[in-house]
Amino acid sequence: MQQQVLADTVRVAVHSSDELTRAGLVSYLRHDRRLSLTETAREADVTVVAAEVANASTLGLLHRLAEDSGAEPDTMNFVVVVGRRWEADVSAAVDRGMRAVLSRGSFTAAEFAQTLIAVAHGGGSLPVPLQGALMEQIRVIQREVLAPRGLSASGVNAREVDVLRLLAEGWELADIADKLGFSERTIKYVLYGLMKRLDLRNRAHAVSYAIRAGLI
Repeated sequence: MQQQVLADTVRVAVHSSDELTRAGLVSYLRHDRRLSLTETAREADVTVVAAEVANASTLGLLHRLAEDSGAEPDTMNFVVVVGRRWEADVSAAVDRGMRAVLSRGSFTAAEFAQTLIAVAHGGGSLPVPLQGALMEQIRVIQREVLAPRGLSASGVNAREVDVLRLLAEGWELADIADKLGFSERTIKYVLYGLMKRLDLRNRAHAVSYAIRAGLI
């Protein structure tokens, strides 16, 4: 039984330049046996970063903590606790590993624990205004950057999706070419370009990627 408890424990590091804030957050960890405190982001499943104002300096801190842990920023799990306001680019924060944002003083120990556990298991949580800002950034990127190039946010264009869908249904390349009105050579070129761009090993890997990404 003891081994199971240890296996399920989420290791949490807490980073704050204000010792009183750090002490308060650490005290919250002691309310839930599923959480344990660790000293560095390198050892943590989730790293809590407290900032009075979340701004460009906060983004720099997330980047440095990722570097110190030896991990790529987008593999980190940061929960940012904001004291007063959020001023940072939301999309850039996500790129640097931010997975959840909490407003200091507006959550309970139980809510804190729930957020940490959810993030450790691949979840996330943003206040409604930040969700809206992130959605607007995605919309602008899709409209102004991806759509003019015939791409979607997944990096796959409509023709490639059609080819992948037919491949998943078991059609041969010659049949796919006939159905889509292209030459078989063009279909092979489409697949080659897709696999090279996304570093996919073969056609089966490409179909598996499309299914996991929800494209087909």
